[in-house]
Amino acid sequence: MPDQNTVPPQLLHIVIGGELRHLGEPTFRDLSQVEFVGAFGSYDEAKKAWKARAQATVDNAHMRYFILHAHKLIDPRADAAQD
Repeated sequence: MPDQNTVPPQLLHIVIGGELRHLGEPTFRDLSQVEFVGAFGSYDEAKKAWKARAQATVDNAHMRYFILHAHKLIDPRADAAQD
């Protein structure tokens, strides 16, 4: 039986989106207009938010949303070593 005090690991995912300059490359048309959809503790939560925003903007072919795996970019040990 799993321990009820065990907290599942938090894997930070960030969902952002905006209009791209060209469909073939992830370069935003205007960085000041990039939308921060939210930060989520799991991929499944992030995917739900990503899907909702992507479906809401389906009429704009240049609008794209991305899930960033922020937990892979954060290493507090490396930050502490540079101080």
